[in-house]
Amino acid sequence: MRKSELRIVHFEFDNIGELQKEDRELVLAARKASKNAYAPYSKFHVGAAIQLENGEIVNGNNQENSAFTSGLCAERTALFYANANFPDVAVKRIAVTAENSSGLVLDPVKPCGSCRQAMVETEMRFQKPIRIILDGDGKILVFDGVDSLLPFAFKPDSLD
Repeated sequence: MRKSELRIVHFEFDNIGELQKEDRELVLAARKASKNAYAPYSKFHVGAAIQLENGEIVNGNNQENSAFTSGLCAERTALFYANANFPDVAVKRIAVTAENSSGLVLDPVKPCGSCRQAMVETEMRFQKPIRIILDGDGKILVFDGVDSLLPFAFKPDSLD
């Protein structure tokens, strides 16, 4: 038996003002998208904004359903829209944010496993890492690729 250690590298910012301009604009777009979330059950409004390689910005937000598994997360809503409407354009970056009844969440929102897996598939599809920006009122985390969020991802080569 061997013990192995996994190291995850990310960048941490204290506030939105510390971000580079493109990241800051994307976070603001995600915050705006969260306002349109349909979250009557959880009251947890999540917004996602994606910047494509061609500069196009695509938004998504969570869409809840009384049959909870029939709802969809903000990240996948945005990713699937981007892939359906811009099938030949890579995703450059995604920003994700959330607010509850108190406003913007303190800790950065984290994508669920299904959303992380959808990001993996998008990265594999275009063979380019996606810059991931997770927004919170207390700090903002930035990752250069989904491997940092899902290091043991199921990828196409897993099918071989």
